[in-house]
Amino acid sequence: MININPSKLTLTFLLVLCSNAIFAQSKFKVTLDAGHGAHDFGAVYTGHIEKNINLGITLKVGKILEKNSSIDVIYTRKTDVFIDLIERANIANRADANIFVSIHCNANKNTVADGTETYVMGMSKNASNLEAAKRENSVVTLEKDYKQKYQGFDPNKPETMLGMTIMQEEFIENSIALAGKIQDRFVKDLGKKSRGGGVKQAPYMVLHKAYMARVLIETGFISNSVEGAKLDSEEGQQEIAEAIAQAIVSYKKDFFDGDASDSDSDKPSARIEDRPVKVIPEEKIDTVVKKKEPKNVDKKSEKGIIFKIQISASPTKLDLIPKNFKGLNNITVSHSKLYKYMYGETSNYNKAKKLLKDAIDKGYDSSFIIAFKDGKSIDVKDAIK
Repeated sequence: MININPSKLTLTFLLVLCSNAIFAQSKFKVTLDAGHGAHDFGAVYTGHIEKNINLGITLKVGKILEKNSSIDVIYTRKTDVFIDLIERANIANRADANIFVSIHCNANKNTVADGTETYVMGMSKNASNLEAAKRENSVVTLEKDYKQKYQGFDPNKPETMLGMTIMQEEFIENSIALAGKIQDRFVKDLGKKSRGGGVKQAPYMVLHKAYMARVLIETGFISNSVEGAKLDSEEGQQEIAEAIAQAIVSYKKDFFDGDASDSDSDKPSARIEDRPVKVIPEEKIDTVVKKKEPKNVDKKSEKGIIFKIQISASPTKLDLIPKNFKGLNNITVSHSKLYKYMYGETSNYNKAKKLLKDAIDKGYDSSFIIAFKDGKSIDVKDAIK
């Protein structure tokens, strides 16, 4: 007869539970969102139905990612059902996902239009971006009690989303990096046309409430006879799914797996409460830094609180001259996984907002304010206190 010490058995059991819990927490969580569903067909052209194509691509992406034991895949839908836009984001939030990827097809009355677009959340002045957002946001009108649920929001006027507290700067950097990887795979692996030359920005309701790095992909135009047929084929969907999955794995490697040399600022942003930032009076901000620092200095030599405007993040190194940045001068750069280009420098948050407006007016619609304390990146909310 074998004697088993109950205390040792209990300890072993607890150790197994702890190790399993640690392993589970270390997994990279991906929420995949197949756009539209059920009575919401999305775009329909010559027999090609967007909701079905979106679901087909989404399930294929998930199947690829599920082969990776370090990735958890969450779906907003796996069948032909209708899910409210806000609930799609909430599914990702409840799962505490690291990224949210919403998959769609594009359409245009101009049936020769083709190519892919990948969007991040943000307000844009670009007419075509706003039209794309209007089309996708119109889904809310199919939801029960949508006027009460989205009080103050008019899907035909995306600018009304401004009053709903957009905290886009908390996640925009990581969203741009993920979107850029997806577009790169489409162009390099599939030879697709990247419309607009890169990552775009638009006020999508489905992205607005997801508190993580999030993107919306327009995989192609079903209104184009050639591209539509490809999107509606098993082969075409598999190719797109593999490109998206490879981009996600690459993003995971760069921003989640990391190594000891990675700085905190390169990690995916933490979740935040959806509440406005309280801006303190200008005279109080001025007391934080008594001495104005010289421009174009290295971050490590900066002292006190410094605000800058991040205008882009790219794997490409550029000379810091105005012609490379739409005429903007006083450009600085930092580099880890990406080259992060920053415009201007001030110790005053109100002046930083003016710099942000300058950058947006120059065409950098995805610009946002970042902050440093003694050369180290910190949260903007902490910097303005």
